[in-house]
Amino acid sequence: MFPLTRARRLRRSAAIREMVRETRLDPGDFVYPLFVRQGRGIKNEISAMPNNYHFSPDTLIDEVGAAVAEGVPAVLLFGIPEHKDEVGSEAYDDGAAVQVAVRDLKKEFPELVVMTDVCLCEYTSHGHCGVVRDGEVLNDPTLELLARAAVSHARAGADMVAPSDMMDGRVGAIRAALDAEGFGDTAILSYAAKYASAFYGPFREAADSAPQFGDRRSYQMDPANSNEALVEVGLDIEEGADIVMVKPALAYLDVIRRVRETYEIPLAAYNVSGEYSMLLAAAEKGWIERERTILEVLTSIKRAGADIILTYHAREAARLLA
Repeated sequence: MFPLTRARRLRRSAAIREMVRETRLDPGDFVYPLFVRQGRGIKNEISAMPNNYHFSPDTLIDEVGAAVAEGVPAVLLFGIPEHKDEVGSEAYDDGAAVQVAVRDLKKEFPELVVMTDVCLCEYTSHGHCGVVRDGEVLNDPTLELLARAAVSHARAGADMVAPSDMMDGRVGAIRAALDAEGFGDTAILSYAAKYASAFYGPFREAADSAPQFGDRRSYQMDPANSNEALVEVGLDIEEGADIVMVKPALAYLDVIRRVRETYEIPLAAYNVSGEYSMLLAAAEKGWIERERTILEVLTSIKRAGADIILTYHAREAARLLA
């Protein structure tokens, strides 16, 4: 009781605060999401996501090399296709941008953890994450295509595939396909609790992946639900997920905490495009301190229970922590 107990004693200096700090952020926690397309010499800034770019495989090498030098251990690749069709066939084309980039990155940086997003939305003409028939997104016919994409990425050398489609049963289908093709060591990072969020807007510009009709609420989760997240995570673990993810992060810190307290599996959280761009826009206006806010946001995600943070701030945060 006061005055015997004074909590401020342990806040008196930076050294003391460092000694008693409960949550420690490290560049090794970060995964850097990147966008790749076919071509050479391409580095085009994404207007809704300042300091993020569409890279060709050759310019991607330079960006990843800089990230590696700053201590970032992993990247997640999203593909921008040359052509779209009803079934997203470029997603599972061994010569597509992601597959080419994976091969180049693993050759240049053997120790880098290369993850690939497995979904169809960037690749389909209708913008949905699965096969569409009569205006309905069909679950089971989509699983085969997702599995084909995952195997194609593994064949290129991906260390980890990350299905983000939210189709029921896709983790099991991908695990079975990887094992059948001899890729038993390729890990699965599942977007296990992915919400139908308004925070994806800038990403949809970056990936040109907005649905051409309707929305994704029939397969992505209702933002009002957290018990359902525990069910989804449990199902993906049973199907063979090696790591599970909650997406987005900031509006779902409670979900991250609940998953952390319920399951012992490694847990990732995605600090998504809307969260990133809002912070940068406010900093540009001078309303917040950019550097302090970046680290505070990322610390909150780790404090909630995430082991791994996917963030577009990865390089800047790594430099701030150096």
